[in-house]
Amino acid sequence: MVGRRLTLFALFGFPIRIDASWLLLAVLVVWSLGTGYFPVVVPGLPVWQYGIMGGVGLIGLASSLVAHELSHALVARHFRMRINGITLFIFGGVAELADEPPSARAEFLMAIAGPIASIIVAIVVHVTAAAIGGVAPVTIVAVLEYLAVINFILGVFNLIPAFPLDGGRCLRAGLWAWRRDMGWATKIAALTGQGLGLLLMAFGLYTVVTGSLIIGGWWAVMGLFVRKAAAQSARYHRMMHRPDLGSQGWGGPRDGGGSVQP
Repeated sequence: MVGRRLTLFALFGFPIRIDASWLLLAVLVVWSLGTGYFPVVVPGLPVWQYGIMGGVGLIGLASSLVAHELSHALVARHFRMRINGITLFIFGGVAELADEPPSARAEFLMAIAGPIASIIVAIVVHVTAAAIGGVAPVTIVAVLEYLAVINFILGVFNLIPAFPLDGGRCLRAGLWAWRRDMGWATKIAALTGQGLGLLLMAFGLYTVVTGSLIIGGWWAVMGLFVRKAAAQSARYHRMMHRPDLGSQGWGGPRDGGGSVQP
């Protein structure tokens, strides 16, 4: 999933890293915000000011992804699952889980923590922007509103029930609790992820054909990534699955997610 990485700092004991692919995303985010989004939202400003707003938006986006993944990591730690660190990469972020969840309940709570955190951040940032809207510069309010929207999208998009998205992990947890068979639950959740990947690839191809080469290419590559990640997750589970995990369900022992940016 990730290649060369640089460790930036540690947060609550978790190393925070950036993958080399994040640099491409950073350039695309600053460029799209500075030349497309902010000039429409706040017209009439100097070009350099839009560039600064794009840079601040990028920092806010990175912080939002870290907050999303950190929520996964903290819940995982509560259930004694090891997290090797948090890495930002071209499609978002990932909390690197070193262990299988000990129970369906643990997986569900770990998975749902990310979207909940993102939606809470969205609400807080939106309320803050509204509260200071009459006194703060329009540039600050515009950046805050962008971050509110992007956090809301981050939370909702990751609730799609397709593995390896957070919603797919929630789906697997529910199926695991129902049938008490983690292998079967992983297989079904992975199939939903591969299906979502195909849909994203088809949408990307359609977007390319209709004239949006960069946006369409982005969706197509994201679809390929989701499909590949889902298939890899299923293969990994078949290799590493312990039969005793399949009988724990929601009441399993407490001792012993990644987000995608649309």
